[in-house]
Amino acid sequence: MIGLISGSFGGLLGIGGGAVMVPLLTGWARLDQHSAHGTSLVGVVFTGIVGALVYGKGAAVDWEAALLLAIGAVPATILAARSSARIPASMLRRFFGLFLIANAVLLQFKESFPVTGVLHGPAASVSLVFLGILVGGLSGLLGVGGGAVMVPGLALGPGFVQQLAQGTSLAAMVPSSAMGAAVHGRLGHVRREIVFPLMAGITAGSWIGGLSALSLPDRTLRTAFSVVLIWLGLRYLVRRPPPRPPPPR
Repeated sequence: MIGLISGSFGGLLGIGGGAVMVPLLTGWARLDQHSAHGTSLVGVVFTGIVGALVYGKGAAVDWEAALLLAIGAVPATILAARSSARIPASMLRRFFGLFLIANAVLLQFKESFPVTGVLHGPAASVSLVFLGILVGGLSGLLGVGGGAVMVPGLALGPGFVQQLAQGTSLAAMVPSSAMGAAVHGRLGHVRREIVFPLMAGITAGSWIGGLSALSLPDRTLRTAFSVVLIWLGLRYLVRRPPPRPPPPR
């Protein structure tokens, strides 16, 4: 059920599903914060693959932009994931909540940035690489795939329509999330015993969510994206982290 819910949200909103998966893994599955982040990155990889295929069939993926984003995101994800164990879980939760709410608010001002959704010259390419670095750092640190930053960045920067921003985000987050998941796995932050049932739900949910997103108007999809981010951000700010499970005897 966690995989199905997370995959549906991830495919529908182009955020990889980690923003939903992490609180569900800590709340329902009772994982500690770092294990939830690491395990969710494995799920984000599958959400990105399935979602990108669905959006790609609907001509809603800019593959050039996705490649440039991945070039910046992969090394940043690896470095951030290696540093995540040294950051307190309570600090991760507060930072996570704040950046979700900030991006939700910014996304509603897209009409104030009348730019086209086409790459123009080296300056645009460099800006996408730097956006990838920012997204990769957040992905490795928070285990969310980075879509909560990447989608608003693509919508507000190059001015992608919402579906194109989401499809490109899903494609770009696959390599960086895979690298981050590998690092978290070596740190012991991936709960391998739940990965396979999680992936089954994610695959089905991502397919359903992606097809639904392609049928919705841009403004409707963008509003839904913001509402979900605000809800999740507030949950992270007001909820206490779940207690750590007792050590095995």
